[in-house]
Amino acid sequence: MVNLTIDHKQVSVPEGTTIMDAAKQIGIPIPKLCFLKDINEIGACRVCVVELVGKRRLIVACNNVVEEGMEILTNSPKVRESRRKTVEFLLSQHDFRCATCVRSQNCTLQEIANNLGILDIPYKQEFHKKPWSQDFPLIRDSSKCIKCMRCVQICDKVQSLNIWDVANTGSRTDVDVSLNRKIEDADCALCGQCITHCPVGALRERDDTDKAFAAFADPDKVTVVQIAPAVRAAWGESLGLERDEATIEKLVTAVRKMGADYVFDTVFSADLTIMEEGTEFLQRLQNGELDRYPMFTSCCPGWIRFIKSQYPELVPQLSTAKSPQQMFGATTKTYFAQKLGIDPEKIFCISIMPCTAKKGESNMELYHEEFAGKDVDLVLTTREIDRMIKRDYIDAKHLEEGVFDNPMKEGTGAGVIFGATGGVMEAALRSAYYLVTGENPDADAFRDVRGLDGWKEATFNIAGNEINVAVVHGLGNTRKLIKAIKKGKVHYQFVEVMACPGGCVGGGGQPIHEGEELAGVRGENLYFLDREKYDLRFSHENQDVLKAYEEYFGEPNAHKAHMLLHTDHDAWEMPQAPVRR
Repeated sequence: MVNLTIDHKQVSVPEGTTIMDAAKQIGIPIPKLCFLKDINEIGACRVCVVELVGKRRLIVACNNVVEEGMEILTNSPKVRESRRKTVEFLLSQHDFRCATCVRSQNCTLQEIANNLGILDIPYKQEFHKKPWSQDFPLIRDSSKCIKCMRCVQICDKVQSLNIWDVANTGSRTDVDVSLNRKIEDADCALCGQCITHCPVGALRERDDTDKAFAAFADPDKVTVVQIAPAVRAAWGESLGLERDEATIEKLVTAVRKMGADYVFDTVFSADLTIMEEGTEFLQRLQNGELDRYPMFTSCCPGWIRFIKSQYPELVPQLSTAKSPQQMFGATTKTYFAQKLGIDPEKIFCISIMPCTAKKGESNMELYHEEFAGKDVDLVLTTREIDRMIKRDYIDAKHLEEGVFDNPMKEGTGAGVIFGATGGVMEAALRSAYYLVTGENPDADAFRDVRGLDGWKEATFNIAGNEINVAVVHGLGNTRKLIKAIKKGKVHYQFVEVMACPGGCVGGGGQPIHEGEELAGVRGENLYFLDREKYDLRFSHENQDVLKAYEEYFGEPNAHKAHMLLHTDHDAWEMPQAPVRR
């Protein structure tokens, strides 16, 4: 243990503890901009400087460790003056028109500047705005970048894609797409982790809220909205709701108030996905197609972009099943349109997703009989729907609880846990067991695939057959797993991959909380709902799904089901990684 004094308080902490962490242990906050624990500890922003009594120069608290007898002052006049000048310099190169920034009131730079009492900038303001495709799902505004390097480090160290890099030197130093590429030509997975870890508004999703409002107001459109499982675990966070207040039923009412004609739960199509993907897995297993490489899940578009750009030779191992989002869109414009007796062209399908990659995925097209168009017309992130609720002056706290529409109303606990890492695998195994044995297992029999370990593996016995499975989340962990598979170090029959740490609950479209990673809390909420709220916990017991097969699709993986609910992964191209890693 090391003994020191911080702001005249005695503290004893383990050797190797940083000054910042030591101060935190006794309730003394130190402001920071660039710091991300274990990811970006480079002391670049200089906002976390503190005074070490007896030393002339200030030191940064984020990466300097404690020493015996240290006397630290975290907010002396010298420290305050240094922080103020640092932030004033940052603001002189930052477009701080906060009223028109998507991160206003949720911006670390804005908060620190306010706390420091900065009312004017004594330096000439000069920033550069580089051109950027406003159609791309991920938007970067270089005039707001503070060069904290968080995006660089999260993409390199956590997602292993190296999309961002430092460009130029000296006062011209900037962050840009690596290797002088345009973002459209880069192998970006669109996971959005750079967005959720940016402390300012330099990175955001493409805003599609105006298009959504226009669709709601169009009398010639039938607007059909689907809400993803992970959204229910997070949508109330930025609206001041406690977790038990922010029910999915209240969100249904909010979306209806905006003008939606029909509101459905993507849990329905998650169950539909299990029927298709589970059947496909068993067929591939029985045909000996998984003796060398496993079948990979195909629910996550960020993962699909990753494998197509990094390991294209493994694309045939992907399940051909569409994601729940795309399955829902296809079902809406065929089965549902037929039930309504309307032209599919009139249907405008909107998804509310925890994901930025879903915006890219929605560009995929559906061709079926007389209809040609997109499965899904528009994707809104959780953050966007929250902004729309505020924009429509809807009081989220006092919303009544609505109900989803028929005929795709029913969902199961298996579909709900899709939003957490391991959830797709667990849901699939629950139904695979039934399809093989004709009996339901204990609903929690496959809980070994739960948890936030980056790479989990388990072996289950189904009717005398041993099934080796793996679950991985985060693309850096995914790369490690694929390398091990290709080298023959591990062997699985079935692998679930989620691009975002924690799964969809930690998606790039979820609410942003500085310094907090809430995927674990949100995921536990989904498992609670599976256990406590849903009478049905098996996808194959979803009566609305079974009715859709009976009335329209036939059997899982039958011809019509395959035409509508499966996809050709070679039908679109993805920019390749510059160097195979």
